[in-house]
Amino acid sequence: QVQLVESGGGLVQPGGSLRLSCAASASIFRILHMGWYRQAPGKQRELVAAITAGGSTNYADSVKGRFTISRDNVKNTMYLQMNSLKPEDTAVYYCNAAGSASKPGNYWGQGTQVTVSS
Repeated sequence: QVQLVESGGGLVQPGGSLRLSCAASASIFRILHMGWYRQAPGKQRELVAAITAGGSTNYADSVKGRFTISRDNVKNTMYLQMNSLKPEDTAVYYCNAAGSASKPGNYWGQGTQVTVSS
């Protein structure tokens, strides 16, 4: 069983930055494929960024060049650095574990709200 706890969301002005964190309970964190997903009101949940156990990353086209995903296998924590935020980035952001490049895994965090507004 993997428990995930997100933090770092909040209200930020357009052009601003936030860093999300996802702390995992499991010592097997280092072998897990991890990802960040988001869901805006009235829209489907979508992949934002993912990182493999080996550190390879992939991003949604809408966030490339602005967001950076990373992981610290000593702290069992994944991060999402979000820069140059836009109003369309407003959503609930979810941490996901044990998925793959093509689909999410079975473990989800509770979500953290990110609101980009002036």
